Amino acid sequence: MKIMPLERRGISDSRLALGCMGLGGSWNQTETYTAEHVRQAEAAIEAALSIGITFYDHADIYTRGKAESVFGEVLKKQSKLREHIVIQSKVGIQLADEALPGRFNFSKEHILPSVDGILERLGTEYIDILLLHRPDPLMEPEDIAEAFTQLKRSGKVRNFGVSNMSPGQIRFLQRELPDPIVVNQLEMSLLRHDWVDHGIHVNQKAGLKDNFPEGLMEMMQMEHIQIQAWGPLAQGRFSGKVTENATEAEIKTSALVQQLAEENETTPEAIVLGWLMKHPARIQPVIGTVNPERILACRDAVRQSERMTREQWYTLLVSARGVNMP
Repeated sequence: MKIMPLERRGISDSRLALGCMGLGGSWNQTETYTAEHVRQAEAAIEAALSIGITFYDHADIYTRGKAESVFGEVLKKQSKLREHIVIQSKVGIQLADEALPGRFNFSKEHILPSVDGILERLGTEYIDILLLHRPDPLMEPEDIAEAFTQLKRSGKVRNFGVSNMSPGQIRFLQRELPDPIVVNQLEMSLLRHDWVDHGIHVNQKAGLKDNFPEGLMEMMQMEHIQIQAWGPLAQGRFSGKVTENATEAEIKTSALVQQLAEENETTPEAIVLGWLMKHPARIQPVIGTVNPERILACRDAVRQSERMTREQWYTLLVSARGVNMP
């Protein structure tokens, strides 16, 4: 059986990751986290562990650092947990304030103290993977390489990756980096299916409207870069959430997902994730919910990815596209 790139590298065999953006309360800078927020984090982590999720995705900006802080509180309470999980975090986004707009910063001067902040909030000596959080137009690979080298030598970061980057941007960075880029995190789901459409639309007029980077899926598979999907549950649009602006394609696809879930005696969440995970790239979905019930509803995703037929996969895709294959 084909394995995930992260497993090939000996980093993680967790087919699902838990996204921790919803931890820590509000994004209000003046509000602090509470004991209830810590309990919420404990419940989410417990639910994730119970279904085999050992990979946890953070970013230094999530609820302005509070997501990492409450996760760190859980690690303090469960001292042996750290050695059994993989923690990933991201740097590079600076949020807007009264004086300046939101912006990106991949400078060595920003990366190094940002990682120190991550480690302090999490209460850990290292993180397993550090991602650059979205492309910075002013990024200088040599400067980034110096930061990464220092972080690796100090033992603060073990592996490095990126998010939302094109093949050209990845190659531009990799040329200078001493270690391989092991992850690229992208928005991918049954709703956000342009990553599939781009390949289908080769030599088609419909391809003129495609926005997905040329050759990205193929390049990451050839280079054994783990594709991580953020937003894989599509905000619940196909698993029970009712939205006023739902398209006809979304309504029909939601009904089809429910039908397949009933036929396979599973949950809509497992079908939606299973569709994504069936792709040969061995995509690792980063589920964004911290609701224990919804986390548990993802339990059967791996099995559904293995059981899903080509016919079912294409039927879901065509339904979500709202148009037939070319």
